[in-house]
Amino acid sequence: MTQKVQAKDIINLLESFAPKSLAFEGDPIGLQVGDLNSSVEKVMITLDVLENVVDEAIKQNVDLIIAHHPFIFKPLKSINMNDEKGKIINKLIKHDITVYAAHTNLDITQGGVNDWLMEQLGLQPEGVVVPTTQDTLYKMVVFVPTSHEDELRNALAEAGAGHIGEYSHCTFNSEGFGTFKPQEGTNPYIGSTDELEKVQELRMETVVPSSILQDVIDQANKAHPYEEMAYDVYPLELDGEPLGLGRIATLNETTTLEQFAQTVKKAFNVPQLRFVGRSNKKVKKVAVIGGDGNKFIHQAKRQGADVLITGDVYYHTAHDALGMGLGMIDPGHHVEEVMKDGLKSELVARTEAKGYDVSFVSSNQMTEPFQFLGD
Repeated sequence: MTQKVQAKDIINLLESFAPKSLAFEGDPIGLQVGDLNSSVEKVMITLDVLENVVDEAIKQNVDLIIAHHPFIFKPLKSINMNDEKGKIINKLIKHDITVYAAHTNLDITQGGVNDWLMEQLGLQPEGVVVPTTQDTLYKMVVFVPTSHEDELRNALAEAGAGHIGEYSHCTFNSEGFGTFKPQEGTNPYIGSTDELEKVQELRMETVVPSSILQDVIDQANKAHPYEEMAYDVYPLELDGEPLGLGRIATLNETTTLEQFAQTVKKAFNVPQLRFVGRSNKKVKKVAVIGGDGNKFIHQAKRQGADVLITGDVYYHTAHDALGMGLGMIDPGHHVEEVMKDGLKSELVARTEAKGYDVSFVSSNQMTEPFQFLGD
């Protein structure tokens, strides 16, 4: 059964995937224009909010735009309806379109922009380039009838719980008896109203990173047969995986910088790209930072990267990279557009799980500001 939703319902799902707490300090993420209490039937995902994107949203009757790059990055001193931003704001307000931005939080989160970039390259991330925070761990305990033990364990694992090192589905289980008395108005899976029920149950314990805790609870509730799932959550004095900007991966086979640059060009389907370093430089370990990663070349080198893939490479940064023996490949900032389909897929799955009556589209408008001359 589907249900009508408001913009804030979609944003709550987005923030459970990419919490605002992950964002860099001062990053203007969140609500940019509009009303989070407004009703939403269609959502558009875009890299940038430009006038052509807003016109596209109007034609498609979009209610909510979720962008990666904040439309209002610096505070506005005035709104002039004759300039670019003023025209866009005017159109958004007239057509009741809300705009929300998820920027560095979407870069940093597990399964976010930098992971989508790695996926586009066919690489498996092994760690982050720039650690920004440590994911804390929680112990989650769920009491489940033994008939649903495997179903619950699989649901927890698929949601990301119970992963220790290279092992998944890690749980500790102990058997016992649960008691409960269904009250008037309940619809119990087992038992009858106003009668004490005694059921053989399993106490299932597992570890959960704080960043996905709410999502794990939601998935456990879906897999649990009871009307009211009994569970406990408590913090552990253990650190989870580091979260941060960029990703590191190792190639299956050593290649040259020029050959790998060709691979990157093809993977991101860009007409041209730049690279820094000797063409025959050996490449085995790769760092990727979506957007502008100029300031992080030293961290990439310390992580053992032979090459850093990032956008907007500066002239003097390129010289510094050459001096330290770090190759660089610049396919452009716009390759972050992988977030359009990546975030769309993520939110479609989450809204369907909630039964929300909402549809998603990815913007088809080109927001790459650069044009390229051929040979």
